[in-house]
Amino acid sequence: TVWGHYGFSESQVAGGDFNPQMFNSFLDGTKSALEMAAVANACGLTPPRDGLAFPPCGVDDLPGILKPAADGGLLTERGTVEVVSSVERDGRPVFRDLRWGVYAVFEAPSPYVRDCFAQYGLKTDSSGRFAATYKPYHLIGLELGISVASIAVRGEATGATGEWRGDVAATAKRALRAGERLDGEGGFTVYGKLMPAAESLAQDALPIGLAHNMILKTDVPAGRAVRWSDVAYDAGQEAIRVRREMEDLFRGATGRPAG
Repeated sequence: TVWGHYGFSESQVAGGDFNPQMFNSFLDGTKSALEMAAVANACGLTPPRDGLAFPPCGVDDLPGILKPAADGGLLTERGTVEVVSSVERDGRPVFRDLRWGVYAVFEAPSPYVRDCFAQYGLKTDSSGRFAATYKPYHLIGLELGISVASIAVRGEATGATGEWRGDVAATAKRALRAGERLDGEGGFTVYGKLMPAAESLAQDALPIGLAHNMILKTDVPAGRAVRWSDVAYDAGQEAIRVRREMEDLFRGATGRPAG
């Protein structure tokens, strides 16, 4: 039933290369979690501890809502990532939504910068300290070619992981039973939940990117991260082996016992 949420007609779907599971991963929060984990890891930001909140927010309200709770906003801390919803909780469309765009909210580090916000006409919160910049469109496929050319011609990446700060755990969409097969991003069994990498390690969480065709050995309650101990897996598969080695490496770096 995913196509109705996008407004795609049956003829559109029949005439194109549409993958319903992929499009569903956009709606259940998995894609947003993966993208924000990448941003956190590239920019040194800390993901929210209990996943993305998706607050309804239009472009005019970005600096007032996406600031720390201590300053009157909704964020649990500074230096974090979040994704805004284009639909109010009661189903109404958000005024001046940013469904197709991207944004950043930032705080003035000094009175001079705060004054510049006002002088240059930036949209700010009531204090004038927090401002936002946004672009109404995100030209994904077109921008990709620029990134490839930048790497090939200049040897310059448009983004790179600096440290492991965010992870995306496979989380049960409903109560799962032993013997069920996980079907990955956008499927019926799990979605991807963003969390700090340290929390993912503490929970021994299975990453969403590897939650494909694994058979559950135990029941998993709805809303809980699936753990490595919950599933049967082939430790010799390259992707799994590299992931487990990475986990052990970071456990060692943080003083946690390798398991």
